[in-house]
Amino acid sequence: MSYFVYIVECSDKTLYTGIATDIKRRVDEHNLSDKGAKYTKVRRPVSLVYSEEFEDRSSASKREYAIKKLSRKKKLELINV
Repeated sequence: MSYFVYIVECSDKTLYTGIATDIKRRVDEHNLSDKGAKYTKVRRPVSLVYSEEFEDRSSASKREYAIKKLSRKKKLELINV
């Protein structure tokens, strides 16, 4: 099973980073259901702007943590590579 680290841009132009096994389902959850993150529920709609694929959850979690520590400027640079 693959794991994905993703970044979505919220309606207020903020960025949210998360991890999922199915990105499309997860973005739909952020936009349409109560399963979306508390942060994104009040900032709908969100749109996927970046993703990376990993072979295991551990690697994906480490990358998610690293991305979350980046400044907004660095995240935007990562998205626009």
